[in-house]
Amino acid sequence: MIFEPLLDFFRGKAITIPPMDGPLRPNTALDEAALVRRAVAPDNLCFDGGQILYSSGSEVLALTGDAPITIASYESPVATLAVSPSGVLAVALDDGRLMIGDRTLPAPGGLTSLTALAFGDADTLFLCQGSARHRSSDWVVDLMERNATGSVWRLDLRSGDALCLAKDLAFPYGLLVESGGSLVVAESWRHRLLRLPQAGGAATPILSKLPGYPARLAPAGDGGAWLTLFAPRNRLIEFVLEEESYRADMMREVPRDCWIAPSLSSGASFLEPLQCGGVKTMGIHKPWSPSRSYGLVVRLDAAMRPVTSFHSRTNGRRHGVTSVVEAGGRVLVSSKGGGAILDIAGALS
Repeated sequence: MIFEPLLDFFRGKAITIPPMDGPLRPNTALDEAALVRRAVAPDNLCFDGGQILYSSGSEVLALTGDAPITIASYESPVATLAVSPSGVLAVALDDGRLMIGDRTLPAPGGLTSLTALAFGDADTLFLCQGSARHRSSDWVVDLMERNATGSVWRLDLRSGDALCLAKDLAFPYGLLVESGGSLVVAESWRHRLLRLPQAGGAATPILSKLPGYPARLAPAGDGGAWLTLFAPRNRLIEFVLEEESYRADMMREVPRDCWIAPSLSSGASFLEPLQCGGVKTMGIHKPWSPSRSYGLVVRLDAAMRPVTSFHSRTNGRRHGVTSVVEAGGRVLVSSKGGGAILDIAGALS
């Protein structure tokens, strides 16, 4: 459009989305991956040294045998979990409670929106607070309000002392403990990864301009890392985020499922936005059409640079990937939007 540069001048900046190219080139690896288990909104995967654990609703389950085994059940949905080097399970609930083994601890600083946990050692737990205003399950509200009230904390499990390592973050959603005394943090609303000293200090961006919203991280076997992106960016959503009045009206008058906003899954209702961009042509849903949901896992090298990726495109169904774990020769991925746990190890060769 010839008037686009002029409009960008009045907007203050152009709306651009980084392309999925190079190591992020789209493929169908997630849709072709081996199905390990169907589950209701499977989320945070972790390995306790003997078995894979995952959360589903208000339960923590073990991925063993032909049927899942319930490890723990709670009155509130599980927001995130982690396992210590000694095998102690830490669980954060959507209502703000923090469970360490059989103990219930007060979350430091009154945190009520825990999105990621990671043990530094048996007595040190790192925590991500996604938002100071909303529960972790209300992440889409936090994004549409353009908040940046998240924080990262270090909790001493013996003394109960807590230290805020970083604040004013735009929904930190993933944590990776590095051997050199630092943390890697996935900051979702700013589409980037940060490196943060475990003792506290200034955060340094190490991977920015991601084409989606980053979620949880996990260590890879050769010293790199795995990164999940739970939803894609697109120009329409970016435009709506710039329009304060429209966004306020939409949030007030339109049901949340129909907001012009990222989603863990899409295509179930004709009332959803982005219908025109995702219509079928000759009975085929275009895989390159814009979408509110997507499936994406990125393999990072030791320098936190993307080297390969695994996708479920617009016409796929394994969207809303929120967690990944590598253990026992397997690389398991939770498609929360697609209701499936997948093994992508076969696609690595």
